[in-house]
Amino acid sequence: MHKHSHDSDRILRVATYNIHKGVQGLGPARRLEIHNLGQAVQQLDADLVFLQEVRKLHRRYAQHFPHWPELPQADFLAPEGYHAVYRTNAITRHGEHGNALLSRWPVLGHQHQDISDHRFEQRGLLHVEVHAHGRRLHAIVVHLGLIPGSRIRQTQQLQEFIAREVPAGDPLVVAGDFNDWGVQTRHMLAEFGLTELDAPRAYTYPARLPLVQLDHIYARGLQPLGLLVPRGRLWWRMSDHLPLIAEFRLDPP
Repeated sequence: MHKHSHDSDRILRVATYNIHKGVQGLGPARRLEIHNLGQAVQQLDADLVFLQEVRKLHRRYAQHFPHWPELPQADFLAPEGYHAVYRTNAITRHGEHGNALLSRWPVLGHQHQDISDHRFEQRGLLHVEVHAHGRRLHAIVVHLGLIPGSRIRQTQQLQEFIAREVPAGDPLVVAGDFNDWGVQTRHMLAEFGLTELDAPRAYTYPARLPLVQLDHIYARGLQPLGLLVPRGRLWWRMSDHLPLIAEFRLDPP
């Protein structure tokens, strides 16, 4: 895959990344990775970056880490000139976290839907409309639950949301942490015209020794060109997931 190409190619580069709330390690070995993640997001050089486990604030960590950013993480991670959209999924004792989209393209609008399946896991989907290469493009950031039954019901909610909110002719990208290394979600989304480039071994989890692919980029109305997972020590130190990058060609309107 090449670096970002000219506008005339109508190439759309998309990345999805679960950033583990910007902190890695346990106990005294905890370390703040949000500054490294900021450089990493820039290196991804994507037009759209789908982020999960993004903190808006965390009062305890803000006191614990001297270099905790003053900005919410989505704004902090957005490269210069990008638009950041963040919506909360979960409110916790010390703060809150959720999904975000960073866009190189102008944002036309956004909305959020709670898809929590039970009270122990707060989950949501973030829908953002952007103006890319003269077209309206829909981006949906998802983070599905840990329980298989929950994921099936959440995927049904996602399908209903798309049927209701996304016009059939508009290009659509659905990406994020699906918490699913089986084929259930893939089959359900395929019924809806959402497909994924089938790349061998696009494993994203666990970052240090990736064995499964939990992170996916599905699309409709776009021509898939390639899929890439950056690897190496730099990446596995920053989060328990590796990022996934896909490139598409967008047809003219």
